[in-house]
Amino acid sequence: MTKDQRPATRIGYGFDSHEFHPGIPLKIGGITLTHDKGLGGHSDGDVLLHAITDALLGAIAAPDIGALFPPSDAKWKGADSVIFLREALKRVSTAGYAISNVDASLILASPKIGPHAVIVRTHVAKLLGVSADCVGLKAKTPEGLNTENAAIAHVAVLLEKRKRSPK
Repeated sequence: MTKDQRPATRIGYGFDSHEFHPGIPLKIGGITLTHDKGLGGHSDGDVLLHAITDALLGAIAAPDIGALFPPSDAKWKGADSVIFLREALKRVSTAGYAISNVDASLILASPKIGPHAVIVRTHVAKLLGVSADCVGLKAKTPEGLNTENAAIAHVAVLLEKRKRSPK
């Protein structure tokens, strides 16, 4: 039998951005937040879940979210981003890894994320199957970036090789 040559840990990075548009619900981290605009996108525009999905896929060198769920496919129009996240989680597990932690930064002028941070963080942790203290969430304003009409998410993930159970 050959020794498993895969690294014990893997890091992934994800990024996403969407513009705000009126008449669309605002979803961040799978939670609908009260706001006068939501994020436009082919799916539900959830920048946080999109960036987490890409970070997970990148950590295992899988195709990115756009390759797996192309915006050109009408099937994904308005889709719940949890679908994308679940596919990434399945691929991470199949590759033999588990999430150690996730660190996310949101950049948006409004709404203020602070009042919602605990519920978003807790929900993301539940979706990922990790404890809330394994999910970092920070929010920043886009001062000087000229992106006041957009939301941006940056995410880093650390995966660890799962321990094999004794036979």
